[in-house]
Amino acid sequence: MDFSGWASIDTSGGTGREGVSTRALLRDAAERAASYLESLAARPVVPSAAAVAALARLDAPLPLHGTDAQQTLAQLDELVSPATVAMAGPRFFGFVIGGSLPAALAANWLAAAWDQNAAFGSVTPGVARLEQSALRRLVALFELPPQTAAGFVTGATVANFTALAAARHSVLARVGWNVEAEGLFGAPPITVIAGEEAHPTLLKSLGMLGMGRARIVRVACDSQGRMRADALPAISGPTILCLQAGNVNTGAFDPFGPLIEQAQRYGAWVHVDGAFGLWAKATASLRHLVDRMEKADSWATDAHKWLNVPYDSGLAFVRDVHALKAAMAITAEYLPQAGAERNPSDFTPELSRRARGVEVWAALQSLGRAGVAEMIERNCRQARRFAAGLSAKGYAVLNDVVLNQVLVSFGDAARTRRVVSRLQSEGTCWCGITLWQGHTAMRISVSNWSTGDQDVEQSLEAMLRAAASV
Repeated sequence: MDFSGWASIDTSGGTGREGVSTRALLRDAAERAASYLESLAARPVVPSAAAVAALARLDAPLPLHGTDAQQTLAQLDELVSPATVAMAGPRFFGFVIGGSLPAALAANWLAAAWDQNAAFGSVTPGVARLEQSALRRLVALFELPPQTAAGFVTGATVANFTALAAARHSVLARVGWNVEAEGLFGAPPITVIAGEEAHPTLLKSLGMLGMGRARIVRVACDSQGRMRADALPAISGPTILCLQAGNVNTGAFDPFGPLIEQAQRYGAWVHVDGAFGLWAKATASLRHLVDRMEKADSWATDAHKWLNVPYDSGLAFVRDVHALKAAMAITAEYLPQAGAERNPSDFTPELSRRARGVEVWAALQSLGRAGVAEMIERNCRQARRFAAGLSAKGYAVLNDVVLNQVLVSFGDAARTRRVVSRLQSEGTCWCGITLWQGHTAMRISVSNWSTGDQDVEQSLEAMLRAAASV
C-alpha cells in the first residue's frame, strides 16, 4: 500500500504539531479493534457503571484547535470501548442480531478505504459489479425467481419500505394510476392485509409510504403467531398481503402456500418480511419452514442479522424488476445517463450510499453455501439447548422452538422481569424482555457466528442462577 504524497497528513488543526502517517494510524486502529474483539469472550456483556459515567467527558465543548488523529483515536477507544455492550460477542442474545464475521469486518474496512459512492455502475464499476455478484448469489441461495431484482439498503425497515414501494406502484398501475407521478391524492384505495403479529418495522414502512398504519386489515394468528389462512379476508381491488418469515418472538412462519395461492388468485401482491427467517431457506433441515415462500412477489431481509456482516445491511428483493425501478429510479441532467451497466441507485431509495455489498460478498465467499447453512443450523440447535435446559428445571418455554427464538417464563410477570433484570446486571449474557400474547417472557435470540456450545452452557447456568436468586 503506497500512501506517498499524503502519508504525513497534518491533522493538527494548524497548531504546528507533526501529523501522524495514515499507515501508522490505520495500524493503530487495527490493533485497538483486534484487542477489543479479543476481549469480548471474557468481559461482562454490559459495561460497568464507571465506564458509562466516564462518557460525560465526551460532552466537552468543541476545541478551538484540533487534536491530532492518533490522540483522537485513542480518546475514542479509551472512553467509548469500555462503555459498549458486547453485542458482537458470543453471549448477547437480546435481539436477533449477529456479530461480524472476520472476512466481513475486514472487507468493511477495505470498502471504507475505497470510499466509493455506490450509485452508478459506470462511475464505480468495481463495487457495482461486486454488488451484482452478491445479489445473484443471494437470489440463488434463497431460491427466488432468477429474474428477481434487488437492492442494498440500511435494514429491514427500509427493505420493507423499498419492496412495498414497488408493490404500491404495481397494484395501482394495474388500475391505471401512476403513483410516482400523481401521488396518492385521489388514487384508488389500496387494501393492506397483515397478521396481528406483524413486526413494527413493517407498519412503520407502510406509514412512510402513505398507506397508513391504522388502515391495515389485521388477520388473526394462531398460538405461535402464524397468520391463520382460514381467517384471510376476501380480496378485491388493489391489495397488498404482508406475510412473515420468522416471528420476532417465536420464530414461527406464516403458512405461505395457501396464503399466497389465495391472494394471488385475486390479483394481490404478496410481500414477505423475512428479516431473519428468510435465511432458513439456506439450510437442509429448516427449509421446510419457508416452503413456497418463493412464490411471493417481494421479500425483505437483513444481512447484519444471520449473515453476520457489519451494520447497516438490509436487502430488498422484488420479482418484477420494472416495478422496483419505477418506484426507485431517478434521473437528472448532471447524473450519468442509463447505459448497459446496472446502476445500484435504480433499486434503492438512496442515491448516495456506501457500498454495502462488499461485506455481503465477502461473507458469502468466506463461508460458502455449506458454511452459511452450518452457522444457521448451529444457532438453531443452540436455541433448542436453551429451551431444553430451562424446561428441565421447570421453567415454562412458551413457544415451539422451530428456529432461533426461545420465550421463557419464570412465573408471573413481576418475577420474570426480576430474573431478566438480575441476568442483565450480572453480565454473563444479555437477554431481553417481551410481552407476547398476554405473557411476559424472557426472549433468547441466538444468531451470532461466534457463539459456541460452551457459551450456551455458561449462559444457561447464569440464567438458572438468576432465576434461583429472585
